[in-house]
Amino acid sequence: MTTTTKTTKTAPKLVLVTGGARRVGQAVALAMAQAGWDVAITYRTSAAEAKQTAAAITKLGRRALPIRADHADPSAPKKIIAQIRRRFGRLDALVNNAAIFSRSRLGQISPAEFDRYLAVNARGPLLLIQACAPLLAARKPTPQNPCSGKIVNLLDIHVLGQPMRGYLAYNASKAALLEITRSCAIELAPQITVNAIAPGVVAWADSYSTKDRRQYLKRVPLARPGSPADVAKAVRFLLEDADYCTGQIIHLDGGRLLS
Repeated sequence: MTTTTKTTKTAPKLVLVTGGARRVGQAVALAMAQAGWDVAITYRTSAAEAKQTAAAITKLGRRALPIRADHADPSAPKKIIAQIRRRFGRLDALVNNAAIFSRSRLGQISPAEFDRYLAVNARGPLLLIQACAPLLAARKPTPQNPCSGKIVNLLDIHVLGQPMRGYLAYNASKAALLEITRSCAIELAPQITVNAIAPGVVAWADSYSTKDRRQYLKRVPLARPGSPADVAKAVRFLLEDADYCTGQIIHLDGGRLLS
């Protein structure tokens, strides 16, 4: 007499990566696809890059969903979640990566410019966290997976006590996201963990000259820039292994905060 063992196929987990069409967001999206996750990404103007990223995810054997969204628009989170519900019916993790970054010097900052920074870099992630929370908390925890869902916010090492001169609006908006991270970690516990990564230079901004780059690296103990892949590895750790970690900030800066 032959006996057969019935196996239950587990559906792949789904992660939403905002700003996932290029640079750091793309690296995170592809790394999670390589780890076996389905991936939804948002983009605003990078339609061609979003299409290429989605194709790369599909080539890795995972499902992809590119979503056009302006994270300054308060209605964007509900639209994003509606598309995710229709396509996947679940959400296991959120990575808030989308951001704007440019110089904003004291004395030259308009109310509209400051509001735009807060809208994209702070309010947008908060509203998306609110919209995603019900789906993230929907899965029943198990001993193997004690958390229902996980959130990772991308900060900046320069909002942890060493602000960059000439980037006041950006600094303020990312500092707000730091407090959003900590507050949401309390509000969403114990079902959902909320952590953050504070990178130093992992992808040079176009505005940085060769001289600027050399000067910056003089203050990095590891004497080299990081890479988008470094961020992706840290995100994967927080999403897959850090079950007893919430409200924490990983400094991914080559030691820059120490100098």
